[in-house]
Amino acid sequence: MLTPKEQMPIICKGVHTLVNEEELLEKLKKSYENSKPLTIKLGLDPSAPDIHLGHAVVLRKIKQMQDLGHKAVIIIGDFTGKIGDPTGKSKGRVALTDEQVKENAKTYCEQIFKILDIAKTEVRFNSEWLSKLTFEDVIKLAATTTVARMLERDDFQRRYENQTPIGVHEFFYPLMQAYDSVELKADLELGGTDQTFNILMGRALQKSFGQEQQIAMFMPILEGLDGIEKMSKSLGNYIGVSEPSAVMFKKVMEIPDGLITKYFELATDEHPDQIEKIKKELDRGTNPRDIKYRLAKIVTALYHTSEDVEKAVEYYEAAFRKKDIPDDIPELLIEKQDAAIGDSVLQLIEMGFIKSKSEFIRLVNQGGVQLNREKVTLEDLNRIIAHNDVIKIGKKHFAKFKK
Repeated sequence: MLTPKEQMPIICKGVHTLVNEEELLEKLKKSYENSKPLTIKLGLDPSAPDIHLGHAVVLRKIKQMQDLGHKAVIIIGDFTGKIGDPTGKSKGRVALTDEQVKENAKTYCEQIFKILDIAKTEVRFNSEWLSKLTFEDVIKLAATTTVARMLERDDFQRRYENQTPIGVHEFFYPLMQAYDSVELKADLELGGTDQTFNILMGRALQKSFGQEQQIAMFMPILEGLDGIEKMSKSLGNYIGVSEPSAVMFKKVMEIPDGLITKYFELATDEHPDQIEKIKKELDRGTNPRDIKYRLAKIVTALYHTSEDVEKAVEYYEAAFRKKDIPDDIPELLIEKQDAAIGDSVLQLIEMGFIKSKSEFIRLVNQGGVQLNREKVTLEDLNRIIAHNDVIKIGKKHFAKFKK
């Protein structure tokens, strides 16, 4: 097991908010000294069983902690699912039937073990303890918080202000989820930023029960292929963990350049030191496509065999990267190290591709210049060109950069 200080940067990589860092370091020290793994809790709502890379952000983080020697406990909310988490909703969710919960939980388990280490994962259903609480137990549980505290939760507050009905039973959802942490004596709980209220409630309830409080870890929301909206199957901007390797590889190649670093942080298990090197490469002007190519291989390899990855690369090369590029095209000599796209203008004029620098700028503004099938913008003119990069001017003119 790595030392606590060595574990911290790996655990904290890509994290949005941590409550709190000092407590986590202390827990890691105790874990290290006693050779006792931390108990990492993740609660899953079994109403949405199709996992994509956005859902997988917290699962990847848990896998990283499993690799450090800690154990995960996945809570399938079969009991809380009968109420339905109202998070982000303008009205309460329809409760799930026992049959729906069981079927969704089965699908979830099939998918989470594409990511998590099954030997270091325990799957529990919260009906195991919540169904045994007496009415007296429930009253005592309700007495640990106030209505005012519940109304601090954004969605409840909005519904209250808009005079949208809030069922009393809905207040029990965060309490029951918090009670899961008490039952497990969880050391750390993860979730997306949309789960902030529920997870912090777990800390508060553990304190009320005289337990050491869990660390609350919140992961960022991962944007989808459009680079704007949260990854969502309904929006069509998602990358599913069960999709074929060729589809997954192609979709990763479609993410905006500005999300490359974020995807390395949240969708891979790369070490923070390696990600810092990638950031520096991008800052130095390395072609983002080349780095995205590495990202696509890494992400696809997390969910598929090495043979499947090779086939995905071959398919992408044949179907997309080389599409519409003639076999015999003129060559442009890269005359200096770190030459940028803008440095090629004089050669393009000499070859008759453009008449002047101003015409080149006009074509760029009109979207008429591409590098490796990606449109070049004015901001891209300082992008460093690489050996075998292909530039396209207008509809017909191609040239390949050579060192």
